[in-house]
Amino acid sequence: MSHHKGIHHITAVAGDPQQNLDFYTDLLGMRLVKKTINFDDPSVYHLYYGDETGKPGSILTFFPWSHLQSGEPGEGQVVAIAFAVPENALNYWSDFLENKQVDFMEPFERFGKQVIGFQDPDGLHLELVADPKVNEIEGRPDGSHPQEYAIRGFHGATLAEKDCQLTGQLLETHLGFTHVNQLGDRYLFETDAEIGSVIEIIDQSELNGKPGTGTVHHIAFRAENEEEQMSTRRALLEEGYHLTEQKDRQYFKSVYFHEAGGILFEVATDGPGFATDESLSDLGTSLQLPPWLEKRRNLIEADLPELQY
Repeated sequence: MSHHKGIHHITAVAGDPQQNLDFYTDLLGMRLVKKTINFDDPSVYHLYYGDETGKPGSILTFFPWSHLQSGEPGEGQVVAIAFAVPENALNYWSDFLENKQVDFMEPFERFGKQVIGFQDPDGLHLELVADPKVNEIEGRPDGSHPQEYAIRGFHGATLAEKDCQLTGQLLETHLGFTHVNQLGDRYLFETDAEIGSVIEIIDQSELNGKPGTGTVHHIAFRAENEEEQMSTRRALLEEGYHLTEQKDRQYFKSVYFHEAGGILFEVATDGPGFATDESLSDLGTSLQLPPWLEKRRNLIEADLPELQY
């Protein structure tokens, strides 16, 4: 296992962008580390939330397409996103969610860790996992929660598959994970990264999902650099996967492919990071556009709803 392997980011679909921003920054205490647009559809925001610097393993991003229908999680999708909090944090979060009138599932144990389940305003399934691996990681100093209880980044994600065998092989052979445990039809894969180190697969899933708001668009896995990314790409091509060419996403380089169960996977480089067009102190404070869209800034800004934060 490798300390730099694991989840890079997860991208989901939201409805109203202001509602999404308020939930993840005010209620969950994450930092808006980048406000940009969908490079393939500049009419919609691409909002990035993470820890103080937006390091790999902490980044949850959204395309807020407010005109889309509500989706349903199911087979061939990422069906839950889990955040890591320190071991002593779940009582705090239970009280907080109750006070904010957010429906949640009382703490339960899975794979030896305590978990709380709830949903965001669009129905995206979220979890808080008390993870000893993050006890020594500092929380956000200026977030909306006491630093000692704040979200540290991802714990992991849950995939729903009709047959998990090929996806499990992919995780172990090419993405740095190791199969470490099983509970019934749920398989646990891990790396030794501090955050974003867990993938759980629900095998023989019979959930009939559909895309839309409240569902995950894709999940990205870490490559330390472009050399490692291209090596992974070549290996996957040799195994018969169909991958895109490398795409420049400004803050990382990406290649995409569908795994055997239909989930859109991405391999993303750790760098260059989010401070390429803003200082660390100013992350997320203004709309950032890639150079090839800068000449259209006035038109793009006019089409986007104003966000208050």
